[in-house]
Amino acid sequence: MSDADLMLARIKSSGIAADLLAGYFDFEVTSDEPAEETRLASGAALEAIAGESTGGVYYLCGVGSRPVIFATSEGQAGLIAASLAEALELIVGVPYWQDCLKFSGGGSLDEMRLAAVRLEHDLQQDFPQAKQQQEPLRRELGLPQTPVEDLLAKLHESAAGTEPDFVLLGPDGDMHESLFNTFRVSDNPAWR
Repeated sequence: MSDADLMLARIKSSGIAADLLAGYFDFEVTSDEPAEETRLASGAALEAIAGESTGGVYYLCGVGSRPVIFATSEGQAGLIAASLAEALELIVGVPYWQDCLKFSGGGSLDEMRLAAVRLEHDLQQDFPQAKQQQEPLRRELGLPQTPVEDLLAKLHESAAGTEPDFVLLGPDGDMHESLFNTFRVSDNPAWR
C-alpha cells in the first residue's frame, strides 16, 4: 500500500477525521468513484479521491508518492501538493487556499500572502470554529503544524509546476486553465 492509500484508509476509518475534513475543510472522501472523463496529458494514472462543495475534485496522480491535483468545476486545474499528506497539511492549515490562488494576480506569491492575511481575518470572523478544529485533525492524521507562509510557498511551487506532467485534460481533450487567477487583493472591494 502506498502512503496515500494508507492516509485514505486512516481518514475512512476515523469518523472524526472524515467528519472534520468534510464539515470544516471541504474535503469529502469519495467512495471509489471513477474519475469523470478527465485524464492527464502525460498519460499517467489519475484517481479521484475526494470532492468539495462547489463540485471540485481532488485527484491522486501516477504511482509512488502520488502527487495531488485539484480541479474546479469551472475548468481550472493544477498540482497542489507533492503527496496526499502535503495536500491535507495545506487544506487543514490554510482552509482558504483556493482563494489565495484566485487572488494571486496571475501567480504572484507575494499577492497570495497578502490575500492570506485578509482571508485569515475573514475566517476568524465568519467561521472561528474551523480554526478550533485544526489541531484535533492534525493529531488524528499525524500532520505537522506548518506555518501558513511555508504552506503558501509550497502551494505556489506546486501550482507553478503543473506543466508539463500534471496538465489535466477534459473529455474533449482541452487543457484545463491554471489555478492561478488574475485577481489581486485590491480587486476585492470588501478588503479596501
